Amino acid sequence: MKTCSLVTCVLAFFLPHTLAAAQSIAAKQYAPVLQPCPASIDLVRSVGSDPQSQKLSLEEAHYIHSRQSSILPTAWVDYYLNVLHDTSQLLPLYITQILLGSLGLDALPNLGIATSGGGLRAALFGAGVLSVLDGRNQTSVQAGTGGLLQTAKYLSGLSGGSWLVLSLAQADFPMLPELIFGTTPAGAGGDSFGGWLPQFDILEPGADANATAAFVGTLLEEASLKRAAGFPVTITDIWGRSLARHFVNGTTADDFFDANLPHGAGITLSSVPDVPSFRNYEQPFPIVLANSVAGQPDPSAIVINESGVVVPLANPIYEFNVYETGSFDAVLGAFTPTQYLGSPNSSICATGFDQISFIEGVSSTLFNTFNTSTAALLSSSIGPLIEGINQTMPQSGIRLDSAQVPNPFRGVAKGTFMDTDSAMLTLVDGGEDGETTPFQPLLVQARGIDTIIAIDAVNTSDNWAAGDSLIATQERVKLLSPAYSFPPVPSTQEEFLAQNLTKRPTFFGCNSPPSVGDPLVIYIANGGPPLGQAPLTNTSTGQLTYTPEGAQRFLDQVYDIATQGLPLSASDGSLVKDPEWPACLACAVVDRARRRLGFERAGICVGCFERYCWS
Repeated sequence: MKTCSLVTCVLAFFLPHTLAAAQSIAAKQYAPVLQPCPASIDLVRSVGSDPQSQKLSLEEAHYIHSRQSSILPTAWVDYYLNVLHDTSQLLPLYITQILLGSLGLDALPNLGIATSGGGLRAALFGAGVLSVLDGRNQTSVQAGTGGLLQTAKYLSGLSGGSWLVLSLAQADFPMLPELIFGTTPAGAGGDSFGGWLPQFDILEPGADANATAAFVGTLLEEASLKRAAGFPVTITDIWGRSLARHFVNGTTADDFFDANLPHGAGITLSSVPDVPSFRNYEQPFPIVLANSVAGQPDPSAIVINESGVVVPLANPIYEFNVYETGSFDAVLGAFTPTQYLGSPNSSICATGFDQISFIEGVSSTLFNTFNTSTAALLSSSIGPLIEGINQTMPQSGIRLDSAQVPNPFRGVAKGTFMDTDSAMLTLVDGGEDGETTPFQPLLVQARGIDTIIAIDAVNTSDNWAAGDSLIATQERVKLLSPAYSFPPVPSTQEEFLAQNLTKRPTFFGCNSPPSVGDPLVIYIANGGPPLGQAPLTNTSTGQLTYTPEGAQRFLDQVYDIATQGLPLSASDGSLVKDPEWPACLACAVVDRARRRLGFERAGICVGCFERYCWS
């Protein structure tokens, strides 16, 4: 069979079809629906600019309160018993008292977990670390680390981390190996979860250009009724529909290319509260992030050319959770119901715009970085997709290289909000401001998080982490002070690397004064291979496919990275895991609670903090 170029094949496949001809189940279920707004709905909730008076939504506050009272007491006891199972060291009495709940619910740690961007590598690395923290994983229980995932109040992600966070939430919070490799019988279809299917390339899964073009044509068709309903369609929609095959319920290896299935279309972020594990408060509350690019293009333009690829740190960071979408940043300080995201005004409401596949796409849309010129964009890997969108769904006044979301905050925060007069919010990958680990939602004062496990799988030129996300977060917090607090970290990548802070777990904020309000950060990075092993986890962000066997080897190495602690030299000169690491991790998780209660660090925790703290 003759093979054509991707752009030729895409256009040849799709141009004979018209918007009116789009009849697939996926196209119908992906298209938002417009209807009169409920009489009681308020499409904008102001939280204001004062971080001390900002409040959570009633629904989020209820979820966290219910999880705190019904789930976390038992989860902390289980975790404590797992730590004791591994360590022969006696833990200080205050750890026992706090984790067993004898000092009350308010004495428990307030834990959040942030998992970074970095494509499929980051999704796999984050999943591997979460598996190490999962109390359902008996290997992790034996290692003394299992159970922390169950104790977390929040789980945040961006870009590749958003794929992990949202797929985990919508799939009913399965164990991580089940999430990645699936448990759905072949051919089951429906809304069951078939795993991440890493053996299929996310962008070009076909065996040749013809097959890939047919696949891309299917994606274009699936987005076409959204355009017919009056909503913008950009590269993010096409990207998201491909992500749906991997990270949203409804696809198995057998039916990956079946154009007659919805492949996750119709599954929305606001529908996650109907998932049993969420309904029973068993999941950490999921949040994913996106960055914003200011301004709208000339109405006659297809794209805007950018001279730079870095989003300014002062731009608002948008968070998407199951109840609300918006920003706590003082420049905006407002949220809209996620269920009605995309609504054109307060009278006509949209539903179905908040497709999980689209939100995953928004959080990971890096394609604007190709757009240094029109020629560069069109000659890039997404050039054929841009041309396909432009020729089949011509639109003016929007950016095709980014996500376009109808702006619910028009007229809000005039004088500070850069998009107060914009019809659309232009959103891009949540790490484009350099904050590739999603600390932002865990620093909001209203959430009260005092301890953060930060998973960093963002790559440098050699595909290892180098602390850049912590540096960027430190700079943004300084810029926006006193809205947020963050512990001191090294100010340069060179310092991170010189001190090997990415090659072993590091604690930041150990000695911050209580008056500052910094959380304690437990930093676990993809900074190097563990225990002298050959490296497997420093794959490129551009690698969008892994064999199942390769993915398993990757996860096995992440297990060693996340359980080794600060490797020690054995008598024969080999490196071995720190046998006190589970106890040291417990010391760190409890440390802010210890300080609130007025206890002094004691016992094994004193030595742990000497070894693992950055000062």
